[in-house]
Amino acid sequence: MEYGLFLIPLGFYLALLLRWLRLGCRSPRSEVGEFAPNYQQAFRDEVLTPIVKYYFRADLAGLDNLPQTGPLIVAMNHAGMCFPWDFLGLGYLLSQTRGWVVQPLAHVTLFNHPWLIWWLPPGWSKVLGGIPAQADSFEEAIAQQTILLYAPEGLRGPAKGWRKRYKLETFHPSFIRLSDRYHIPILPVVCIGNETLHSWAFNFKSGARRLKLPFLPISLLMIAFVFFPSMGVWAMKTRLQYEVQPVYQPWLQTNSAISEQAVQTSADTEGSAIYQQAQSLRAKLQIKINQLISFMDNLSTN
Repeated sequence: MEYGLFLIPLGFYLALLLRWLRLGCRSPRSEVGEFAPNYQQAFRDEVLTPIVKYYFRADLAGLDNLPQTGPLIVAMNHAGMCFPWDFLGLGYLLSQTRGWVVQPLAHVTLFNHPWLIWWLPPGWSKVLGGIPAQADSFEEAIAQQTILLYAPEGLRGPAKGWRKRYKLETFHPSFIRLSDRYHIPILPVVCIGNETLHSWAFNFKSGARRLKLPFLPISLLMIAFVFFPSMGVWAMKTRLQYEVQPVYQPWLQTNSAISEQAVQTSADTEGSAIYQQAQSLRAKLQIKINQLISFMDNLSTN
């Protein structure tokens, strides 16, 4: 009943009141939960399939570059300043194409933020395979030979706003370091269309800090958000187009032999070999994104 109220104007607030009363006038408890692959598959088949296929019309190109098996670090340009539909779309397509169980590395906000535990079922992120974006969790997932979906820009990607659309932010070098340490290949994927998931938005940084949010988008859509806060998990209709790039193996690159001590002490510093590899990969993906945008612009004008 409570979730049904989300569909009527201002019903979200009534649903919160009813839930608060039902819980004995207290907030919902944050629950950790455990990853359930069967639940992830059911969620993909029953919920994600119509959204990804018919609303976002997602497609995956460059299948010649897609390995048959894992483990892999799938690195994608994450954007849109909204719920991570570009991540979910890619995870869905990889699962459909190869039958993989894909687990995304997600910001800790999606696991325990007080606002989200009112919106979404308890422990939903962990149950669906989410891995908190923390150093220990990241390394543990890599060590377990996971097919991990990762955004090298971190929150800088979705938080950069409309004015910097399709301009890649600095890549954090941690995925290069862990790939090199465990010899797990990196599969770069570029996404076109994710910047228009929430068009013309800018990041209200000071408001985000006060509300302890990773970013706070401001746009005309926020007027509707006041009446339908449940729209916080939705996005504008767009076409998500993904293109798989050749597998990248840091340990095979020129001048990539780095001692374990050097990796641990200087991996995150500008000028280190690991850092330079991360930015070199960023530059290659930026060129590919520019080429795809130019190609699509030419198609639309002809």
